[in-house]
Amino acid sequence: MAEVGQRRVVVTGYGCITPFGNTTEAVWDGLSSSRNAVARLKSLPSDALPTSFGAEALGFTGAIEEFGPLDKAQQRSIRKNIKVMCREIQMGVAAAQLAMHHAELASGKYDPERTGVVYGSDYMMTLPEEYAAGVKKCEAELGDRNFDSWAGLGMPEINPLWLLKYLPNMPASHIAIFNDMRGPNNSLTLRESSSNAAIGESFMTIGRGHADVVVAGATGTRVHEMRSVHTILQETIATGEFAGLCRPFDKNRSGMVLGEGAGAMVLETLEHAEARGAKPLAEILGQGMSTVIAKNGESNRRLALTNAIRAALHDAQLSPTDIGHIHAHGLSTVDSDQQEAEAIVDVFGDPAKQPPVIAAKSSFGNLGAAGGVVELIASLIAIREKQLFPVLNYETPDPACPVNLVRQSMPAPQGPVLNLSVTPQGQAAVIIAGV
Repeated sequence: MAEVGQRRVVVTGYGCITPFGNTTEAVWDGLSSSRNAVARLKSLPSDALPTSFGAEALGFTGAIEEFGPLDKAQQRSIRKNIKVMCREIQMGVAAAQLAMHHAELASGKYDPERTGVVYGSDYMMTLPEEYAAGVKKCEAELGDRNFDSWAGLGMPEINPLWLLKYLPNMPASHIAIFNDMRGPNNSLTLRESSSNAAIGESFMTIGRGHADVVVAGATGTRVHEMRSVHTILQETIATGEFAGLCRPFDKNRSGMVLGEGAGAMVLETLEHAEARGAKPLAEILGQGMSTVIAKNGESNRRLALTNAIRAALHDAQLSPTDIGHIHAHGLSTVDSDQQEAEAIVDVFGDPAKQPPVIAAKSSFGNLGAAGGVVELIASLIAIREKQLFPVLNYETPDPACPVNLVRQSMPAPQGPVLNLSVTPQGQAAVIIAGV
């Protein structure tokens, strides 16, 4: 039991929006049947990008039906507010509503003052279309690099509510408002570590006694007119012959693959779940976070992950041999995978001593902030189904990445999952959870 307190924190519901579909069943079907959700981009003009591949959540369009079963008041409220939500926020809210429906956590089954929301996200970028009318009004002046007319002519053409569509704290705000959750509310923007950080913060919030129920999750994208450009400028993207393949830990990996999605889970004390007749699906056992970055700005993902893994094991009062399997971050870039593998070796030893290692990004790319929670849900389902899914596209072992990678479906060993995430800036977040 974690040292944060004696309150056991269980998971009673899941929800997700992914390239495989908008249900956990669709996610499991895709992973367990070894399908690759990466395909040629359809929602994004890719002529000017170095890649034309990505894993898009094409099954999500923002229609009210995709937010799950809702009462009439919620349906009216969400429908009214969809127009002030960008796609990332819409996906995040939908995943949360789906998780609440799965948990049968309806209004009246929780104390609003003791129920909160902790959500992670990427920084959200405005679509160029938001500025199009304003830019057109000042086109000549802007072409001459004269910005004096922008305030008077350009700004009035922008929707006054445009900022609400892109604020990273809005997923948690909307979810709380739609469901009358007045307890702790927090928004975390730690790139790919946002999911695990949000789950970890929720776990600690409940453990401290500050809430009985928290909806935890994250939403993110790398498939976006502006975000895709930023991603490509900042990180190594798979291109060329293998542009459509995410290849974690493979010797010939060439970079990450763009993806998008959202995921959420309902966390509550075991006592609260039992009192309302909810069946726990899993239990959060421990969490750990660490950031390691030098004064010159160079990150150390190896040490950050090593620190976070050891902190999570200590928090859960477990040893490395207690872990059933590891869900790797598995970004598929040369440096990230190598440092992650080194961290796994630092804690668990050489491959012969390691638990099996899986990496769902090989199936649906980098979902940004949402990746960690979707991957954790996948691992918890795998434990329940007693089957680990394989890492796709792994052909040539890399001596620099000595990990015990699952290359074919295999029985899931007993024990909890260690779920890893880390950012290029050296921010690591780790969750231990079991079924």
